[in-house]
Amino acid sequence: MKRIIYSRFDKKLIPDLPQVLFPGRIISVITESEADKAVAYLLSCDILGVDTETKPTFRKGQNHRVSLLQVASKDTCFLFRLNKTGITDSIKKLLENKQVPMIGLSWHDDLLSLHKRREFTPGYFIDLQDIVGKLGIKDLSLQKIYANIFHKKISKRQRLTNWDADILNDKQKEYAATDAWTCINLYEEIKRLLATGDYDLIVSEEPAISTNA
Repeated sequence: MKRIIYSRFDKKLIPDLPQVLFPGRIISVITESEADKAVAYLLSCDILGVDTETKPTFRKGQNHRVSLLQVASKDTCFLFRLNKTGITDSIKKLLENKQVPMIGLSWHDDLLSLHKRREFTPGYFIDLQDIVGKLGIKDLSLQKIYANIFHKKISKRQRLTNWDADILNDKQKEYAATDAWTCINLYEEIKRLLATGDYDLIVSEEPAISTNA
């Protein structure tokens, strides 16, 4: 049976979907030596999912540097606490690697934030926003794309929490790891669907634009 996908997924359906959570190991990285070991492991993998988190700002003109870089394999996610380590030489090596594909979403924005911590030459990154349109999907958010393709919900409750906290709580860790890991799932499924044509696209109408003042 072919997978049914929509050009635009109805966000009102998302709250009722079952929640997806990263099922593997989550390891916080807070020292340079820990970063060295984590990067050695990650560079031995065949594919990685990536994302970043930044402490939210609630005042105009206030800005924070990126706090966290989360990098997941299919079974392990490392949370690089950049607010504690900065971008070490090994993390820079990971970001510049050209062998292992690193899958993200809206990754251009993440790269800009990471560059403010240290200059580096971006390696083998693939942005899901650059390929999902080949299926006819017009949504660009991770939550809506995942709901559309897998009919599962990525919770966003932890997004505006304090990512500079001395210790991240379990909910923050789960959120961060899930965001990175789901990028792998999406990439592999998008590639499969494009290769097999094993889907039917339902074209949703463009949302009406109100002319009321």
